[in-house]
Amino acid sequence: MLLHGYFRSSAAWRVRIALALKSVRPETRIHNLRTGEHLDEAYRAVNPQALVPALELDDGTVLTQSLAIIGWLDRSYPEPPLLPENTVLRAQVEAFALAIACDIHPLQNLKVLKRLRAAGWSEDEVAGWIRTAIADGFAACEALLPDSAAPFCFGAAPGLADLCLVPQIGSARRFGLDLTPFPRLVAIDAACAGLPAFISARPDRQPDAI
Repeated sequence: MLLHGYFRSSAAWRVRIALALKSVRPETRIHNLRTGEHLDEAYRAVNPQALVPALELDDGTVLTQSLAIIGWLDRSYPEPPLLPENTVLRAQVEAFALAIACDIHPLQNLKVLKRLRAAGWSEDEVAGWIRTAIADGFAACEALLPDSAAPFCFGAAPGLADLCLVPQIGSARRFGLDLTPFPRLVAIDAACAGLPAFISARPDRQPDAI
């Protein structure tokens, strides 16, 4: 099994956490997003979207899109489960994860930021755009959490929602967002921070970290 990724990619970070929680240890191949290595024709042959992550299975099958990869992992390696069996709760967890993966994260995608800069936006304006996008999304995420004292998003153990949240919190901190208005998200991030799977998946623990 081979994971294509980049240390700072939030989507790849999600998948690294899931792999670590499942004790699945693929080989890794790095594609530097800053230098455009992911745009090479050789990688486009693997993933036509030229995005990371992509996961090559032992039989050569390629899986793309982080949530699809995580879904495959959860079905193929059932323990520990990343989604609850209760269908309503499962839908709530998926909604939380999608709010981050589909509504917050794409607005800070490197492709989007390059276009903003090409349109003449200053670095301060770009950073402000990112902070506003994350803050708006986090306000919704706080409201989507259940009224519970559980340490993780939806219970006593981390799952899909948590492994989407932690990389997004990392991005928020990198871009200087004040997280004071989101105490529950910060507390959940802190609970995850001490777990081995989350530690090993951190960007600064990756071989391409700079």
